[in-house]
Amino acid sequence: METDFFISNIQKIVLYETKARFYIIGSNNAETEFRVLKIDRTEARELLLTDDKISYTLPQIKDLLQTLRHGNRGASPAPSSSSNPMAGWSRNVSAFGIAGFVRFLEGYYIILITKRKKVAIIGGHTIYKIEDTSMVHIPHDNFRKQHPDEARYLKMFQNVDLSSNFYFSYSYDLTHSLQHNLSAYQNKGEVGNPRVVPIHTKPKFAWNHYLWNRFQDQVHPCWAIHVIHGFVGQCNICVFGRPVLMTLVARRSAHYAGTRFLKRGANSEGGVANEVETEQIVHEASLSELKRGRFASYVQHRGSVPALWSQDITTMVPKPPINIDMADPFAHLAGRHVNDLFSRFGSPVIVVNLVKKREKRKRESHLTEALSASLSYLNQFLPPKHQVQYIHLDMARYTKNKNADVMSKLEKIASRSVEKTGIFLSGHAIHPSIPVREGARTDIPQEGTCEQVFIRQMGVVRTNCVDCLDRTNTAQFVTGKYALGHQLYSLGVVADPELEFDSDVVRMLEDLYEDMGDTLALQYGGSQLVHSISTYRKIAPWTSHSRDIKQTLSRYYSNAFSDNDKQSAINLFLGVFTPREGRPNLWELPTDYYLHHTDASGTGTDKRCARWCDNSVLESLPLPCEEVQKFVVMETADMDHLPEDCIDTYLDLYRPFQLAFLDENFFFKLIPHSLRHYSSRDSKELSPFTARVTQSKRAEDNSSKASRAARAGTPKSSSEDGSTSCGTSSSSDETSDDSCFDAGLGTASRSSLTMKDMFPSMKEAYGVQIKPPERKDVALYQRSTTIWENAGFSTVGLNSQQEVMTLHSDISDSRIKRCMKRATRIIPSSGFSLDTSVRVTPPTVDRASRAKYEAHVLCGANGPRPCLAKDLSRYREYFREPRQFTRHK
Repeated sequence: METDFFISNIQKIVLYETKARFYIIGSNNAETEFRVLKIDRTEARELLLTDDKISYTLPQIKDLLQTLRHGNRGASPAPSSSSNPMAGWSRNVSAFGIAGFVRFLEGYYIILITKRKKVAIIGGHTIYKIEDTSMVHIPHDNFRKQHPDEARYLKMFQNVDLSSNFYFSYSYDLTHSLQHNLSAYQNKGEVGNPRVVPIHTKPKFAWNHYLWNRFQDQVHPCWAIHVIHGFVGQCNICVFGRPVLMTLVARRSAHYAGTRFLKRGANSEGGVANEVETEQIVHEASLSELKRGRFASYVQHRGSVPALWSQDITTMVPKPPINIDMADPFAHLAGRHVNDLFSRFGSPVIVVNLVKKREKRKRESHLTEALSASLSYLNQFLPPKHQVQYIHLDMARYTKNKNADVMSKLEKIASRSVEKTGIFLSGHAIHPSIPVREGARTDIPQEGTCEQVFIRQMGVVRTNCVDCLDRTNTAQFVTGKYALGHQLYSLGVVADPELEFDSDVVRMLEDLYEDMGDTLALQYGGSQLVHSISTYRKIAPWTSHSRDIKQTLSRYYSNAFSDNDKQSAINLFLGVFTPREGRPNLWELPTDYYLHHTDASGTGTDKRCARWCDNSVLESLPLPCEEVQKFVVMETADMDHLPEDCIDTYLDLYRPFQLAFLDENFFFKLIPHSLRHYSSRDSKELSPFTARVTQSKRAEDNSSKASRAARAGTPKSSSEDGSTSCGTSSSSDETSDDSCFDAGLGTASRSSLTMKDMFPSMKEAYGVQIKPPERKDVALYQRSTTIWENAGFSTVGLNSQQEVMTLHSDISDSRIKRCMKRATRIIPSSGFSLDTSVRVTPPTVDRASRAKYEAHVLCGANGPRPCLAKDLSRYREYFREPRQFTRHK
């Protein structure tokens, strides 16, 4: 089926309930525009939606609600035996969107998003994570036809936890890449047009497509929300106050989705297991507008080996055997999968295989042989310039070899791959960091400004291991690191595309990929990554081995006891299985193989050998076929009948119509920041691109220094003990120099940097050191200030000694701690008997001193007095002979 993506301005929803209908009132954030959706509750099986597709104002919607309230008077809730089906009116649920509608064996349910969390911002468009949902049964109890298996299906459906890594956006299409979304603005006449053209594409990454599929044409498009499953993470690279946002988006495919051992290889349609599209977006956020902002993105792909293979888990062993279930001599499954890659990404398609090649007892090598043979067969029928490029690296063997550096091997593969595919660039004043292929660049002239540069990524790197988890995640991180250097270089952020591994920006990227890998591993394998990126860098501490064992046991426990229930829930959620009356239930099926393979043989009905790639795809290469078809739709679209609904990204992001605090803004509080979370407090270099000495490297340096010192016979200094500045030893390689915190995104970080940490000290700037006051001075200051705090009022106006004594009594009788009473003890500080600590009698002044003071004051009003003759004579004598005068003096 095909779907449309529109900008939705409905972000607030209120569900009103009567016995006959549901009234859903939707509005934008500012509550200036409203829409109404009516749902009939008298139908037991069907879903009847009524949408007038009219936009209401606030006064109009108030009048409408008042009319509905008066028209539905009665007891609420009304008794079930009431003869009036319209009796009762109540407000049921407040929500932020409709995820869809679903039916099992009774009536329909509506799925509402009741809690959301802001996780990222792309070009002013906010990305939300679903925090909680609510399922409301639509038919009223008077019209409900109960079924004994309904409760079990409902429980099974809810096993897909929508609050676990499901994301959506009202105004940005998360189901496609940034390059695909921005291609709508390449046309010269449409750059300034805020309206979105409906584009027909297959909803490969829309996990709620089945929930909206039948009803999307019945209502206004702004009601529908497209939800993706995977991971979204974002951080702020602060380049001396210049915000550069780095976003990582992982989209899991809804085709052939499932758990680890139950979904392997590919189905008959070419969909592979654990298929994930990873997009790395860098936005120079000085200009937040999506169409005119400066962006760079890079897309990678991971997925299982496209063949019919499986693993037998009836007997749980650490490494279950891998079996090729059915021969595919014409590479039918691999051909459909590669055809889909060409259609989405263009050419070249670079396959990086990390599976073992040589084994004493064949296991993983079966997959290497099958993949290599399939690609060799398919390349026979492709032009040489568009053939699939195959790269093999036995990553496990290189990791076990102490003398081999697997990261350097991956870096070489990454550099060759990124140079061939290129990166996506969009914005003004962009210079490409790599040679631009023919047809990849489009310059769009702008009135009054420089040209809008648009450079496409053509092709993709497809990485796989057995599970597409541990090894694949590390390989994608290395490719992402190389691409990040060129992204920053192309945007003018850095002068050299080479990034140091121990810099803050690479550590931020590593944390994003680690979090993404753990999230995908939990979704597919039931546990976090067994081997992290630091494991393959060979810098992980020995304590991580116990973590690896724990994650392995957790993964096998999940595979043995909970994967079947998860797989059934996913099949039900995605509509792979639809409950029907009179047919076997989902839990009664011996296998779900026939649900995912349209042909039981697994080879399909169209057994093409030579022409395995679609003609439209071949004609579009090296450009992606989906983008070429998008241009055709834009040219033939009726521009006079486009939807007018859109979101003001400024109002949506900053919300001036709401009372908010700057400290609670997403950029200040929630998003990880390079200065607040990664830069060391004592570091004098604030650039996120400077390599910093980690604790592991410092420990190695200290050990080498200690050994040299021992050989030389000199004692080791106390500063070379490998301890952190807070006095506790650390073996973690994630900690910055002279810092005592873990910089991981998922762990608690140290306190934020202050202005003092960001500027040099007075000693460094002016050569003056401000010393702290002495202890006695601090005690004297605290004693005097405490008097006024505890007194609670001023002593101005106290004219008698009795009033002063009354004040002393009030201070001593106030409810304060004993230590504070001792601190506020009144001690005479003057030799005069009438003086106290709160009142001083000024001393008298003699007549001569008073006369001098008065003469000094009058000098300012009347001018200076004339000089005396002796003084004038003495001045003249000094002026003539100053040296003699001085000697005489």
